[in-house]
Amino acid sequence: MNALLQDWLVGIERVLPRSLLGRSILIIVTPIVLLQVISAWVFYDSHWNTVTKRLAQSVAGEIAAVTRLMPRMGDAPDDNQVAIQSLFQTARNDMGLQLEFKPGEILPNDPTIMRQNLVDRQLAKALEDLVQRPFIIDSRSLEKYIEIHVQLADGVLHVVVLRRRLFSSTTYVFLLWMVGTSLALLAVATLFMRNQVKPIKRLAQAADDFGKGREVQDFRTDGATEVVLAGQAFNQMRNRIRRQIGQRTEMLAGVSHDLRTPLTRMKLQLAMMGDHPEIADLKKDVADMERMIGAYLAFARGEGMEQPAPTDLAEVVADVAGDARRQGAKIDLKLPERRVVVPLRRDAFRRALDNVIGNAHRYAGAIGVTMALKPRHVEVMVDDDGPGIPAEAREDVFKPFFRLEQSRNQETGGTGLGLTIARDIIRGHGGDLVLSEAPGGGLRAVLRLPL
Repeated sequence: MNALLQDWLVGIERVLPRSLLGRSILIIVTPIVLLQVISAWVFYDSHWNTVTKRLAQSVAGEIAAVTRLMPRMGDAPDDNQVAIQSLFQTARNDMGLQLEFKPGEILPNDPTIMRQNLVDRQLAKALEDLVQRPFIIDSRSLEKYIEIHVQLADGVLHVVVLRRRLFSSTTYVFLLWMVGTSLALLAVATLFMRNQVKPIKRLAQAADDFGKGREVQDFRTDGATEVVLAGQAFNQMRNRIRRQIGQRTEMLAGVSHDLRTPLTRMKLQLAMMGDHPEIADLKKDVADMERMIGAYLAFARGEGMEQPAPTDLAEVVADVAGDARRQGAKIDLKLPERRVVVPLRRDAFRRALDNVIGNAHRYAGAIGVTMALKPRHVEVMVDDDGPGIPAEAREDVFKPFFRLEQSRNQETGGTGLGLTIARDIIRGHGGDLVLSEAPGGGLRAVLRLPL
């Protein structure tokens, strides 16, 4: 039972509109539709049904009066014929009934009585109650009239009555008014909700652009009170983040100066002390310290204040691959024929891709770099034939200072920050960096950027 209910809810969720505008309009329109349906049912059950019944009884009563006033065709047929014609003329002038009597005619022995709609049913019931004679109703042969055939003792009375005498025109007026007002309310609701949704869309776009590191102007707060509050909170959050980034950059600039200055003095003093084996070891330690400090500062600094600009991604990838080749890496490069221009922090992305390719070069022999264009994003895949990374540890390698001791020891020269810095940069562009197993074995790193 729960599974069926869940499937039913999932089915409804698929049918419902996805956008806020569509769902808001649906929330407004659904009560209106229900109200109109209930109103139409009440109108049909009370007003229309009652009015139609009274109109049918009026026509049936007139026909019953005519049948009772008609003289029988007896010993003086000529006199009776004159009386019948006079009666028919009076019915035509005063009642709007077109009458014709056919002596000796008998209705066909057909029990089928045309009761196709409410008018036919009400008229048939009224004739049964008031005329109390066999009859046939024909509401199809004539467009504007209804024919009624009544069996009398000595013939058949043919009655033709206007259709509008049995049908209330207020039905059409009511339906047109109901549909017209519904469409007008729907149009007004759509315009109103569209204006309410626009600030939400602009806020979402501003948040997306800010998350991707793009320049975002002050978000103009308008619309509903809740949207204004959300816009103000976004502006305050953006200003706080910018202020924190600025403070961190200034602090790191000072830390970089304070750390590099004594290291430079140590390097100069060691250079003046000769080439003893102990001095060589100290020089190596100082170089390692300088390299590690540079990596730590690069990780803490992130992307700095570089602004994204439209950049040919293939050109940057080819440039980074060329630098890696000059350092001895064996790279098989595959780029798309068309240019792929994306908003990019060129220097930051170069650093991220260089870290990924450098990581592959450090632990593998052959490297494949492939750039693939997808419908909504572009991917740069870096495959290597190295030992790879176990599936359970592929997320751990993105943690700062994390190292796989089994295959990546201190002698390899890694600091445990290369992939961390690379993912931080790619996510700062609104994309992501993920690791998986390469098709031919080894490791595949996928740098995904939104278009």
